[in-house]
Amino acid sequence: MQGEPGCFHEVAARQYFGNDAVIDMIPCSTFDQTLKVVQEGYADLAMMAIENARSGSILYNYNLIRESGLKMLGEHNLRIVQNLMALPGQSINDIKQIRSHPIALSQCMTFLNNYPNITLVEASDTAGSAKLISEHKLKKIAAIASSKAAEMYGLEIIAPGIETYKKNYTRFLVIGNEQMGKKDGNKMSVCFATGHKPGSLATVLVRLAQMNINLSKIQSVPRLNGGWEYMFYLDLELPSGISLDTIEEILYKDTSNLEILGIYNKGEMIHES
Repeated sequence: MQGEPGCFHEVAARQYFGNDAVIDMIPCSTFDQTLKVVQEGYADLAMMAIENARSGSILYNYNLIRESGLKMLGEHNLRIVQNLMALPGQSINDIKQIRSHPIALSQCMTFLNNYPNITLVEASDTAGSAKLISEHKLKKIAAIASSKAAEMYGLEIIAPGIETYKKNYTRFLVIGNEQMGKKDGNKMSVCFATGHKPGSLATVLVRLAQMNINLSKIQSVPRLNGGWEYMFYLDLELPSGISLDTIEEILYKDTSNLEILGIYNKGEMIHES
């Protein structure tokens, strides 16, 4: 997982596999490292955020997953509740600095704008910010993180649920080797390129619609080849009884560089716990 213990990646992982399941977490500082520990056999699976309802897609992770050779094996949607926390006995009036991941800070700006005298500091991780305060006994400094982080690091939540958008969900993907996946899921993720001619992408989308396949996500990402070409990443919700071979056949016919990134079950909307 990317982040220190108590991060939202850990919350998502424990919910996905069951809070009572015995699983060992390997904290990673970057998404690259998160996939690397799976590629090198130190972990069986990785939990990776791919998009947030408020902040949008994490474009870097799309290419990272494709280039890793690993597959999307599962999906989990987590309601993100951002909490302001500090060492016990302090109030918001005592706080001079707030630390957190830049995306977490951006999700809480309506609340934070009420305190223009507090300095906002971007950090690499939400839970890591809470851990830093706890380990160094930093007074007058607060973190924005999960309630799990507050519990783990002995911090007191001085302002709960400060996220601006109350339907603040993040979609996480479970990533692993293809042999650990399934072939009977109800969701399929693919990526491909299309030709430089009018209607090339539309042709693909029409063919999918004719098969009653719901397109739940489409994302274009530059191919980084200097030619202003793009890869299209699609999430397809599959109706029952659909032939995966038929889908692949249609996509191969009208696209290039096609890759099946994973077949898995659609995730439900889960509240943070």
